[in-house]
Amino acid sequence: MLTLKPLSAFEDNYIWVLHDDQHAIAVDPGDPAPLIAYLDTHQLALTAVLITHHHRDHTGGNTTLRQRYHCAIYAPDNPRIPATTHILKGGETLNLTAPELHFSILATPGHTLDHISYVGHGSLFCGDTVFGCGCGKLFEGTPAMMAASLDAIMALPDATRVCCAHEYTLSNIDFAKTIDGSNQALLERERNDRTARSNNQPTLPSTLALEQATNPFLRFHAPDMIAFASRYLNRPNPSPADVFGAIRAAKDAWDG
Repeated sequence: MLTLKPLSAFEDNYIWVLHDDQHAIAVDPGDPAPLIAYLDTHQLALTAVLITHHHRDHTGGNTTLRQRYHCAIYAPDNPRIPATTHILKGGETLNLTAPELHFSILATPGHTLDHISYVGHGSLFCGDTVFGCGCGKLFEGTPAMMAASLDAIMALPDATRVCCAHEYTLSNIDFAKTIDGSNQALLERERNDRTARSNNQPTLPSTLALEQATNPFLRFHAPDMIAFASRYLNRPNPSPADVFGAIRAAKDAWDG
């Protein structure tokens, strides 16, 4: 039986751990300390690290973990990612033996050009591509890139668990209400997620169905988001990439 566990790191990061009763893998362990503590407590051997992109808060534990556990480190092809042992680009199938796990690799550029996501065992490990009710800023990619990445994610089953790398959900909901405030699914999500956070519980994983119902960045094909983008851009009939770009620009302006 597999256990999925988010470990808090830094101020708002999550390190995702997937394990059986002996072996574990970890996704984006930017800080090795909470992961090592969890592995020690549960007497688990770390066999693999999965990296989604090159940002330091996702890769900072690689060298320590590689030295301590001699684990494989799977990552996109970027020299800024330390201790990589296996390079992934998207389109591959990753098969692990301890624990026995199988992942499809999606190329999901947008937040960064090298960003990849891991899909398997009913879960999507999406790094900074999708957040709870949000998405990553476009530090390197374009709106068209990110829209295509999100379309690929939205083709996954509705029940897919969305395992994001940051706890940004409540802030993202606050923004979403400024452009989608009559969305009853969004308002219900806010109630549930505020209760979770007040009890010091994560809002994640969510599900793809919930994100498609409440996350404006996954609703750029929806008529109300198209209408918002048309008003924001002051022109009719925006393309899907333009709709996404308008939502992203509005969020960036809202963030200040």
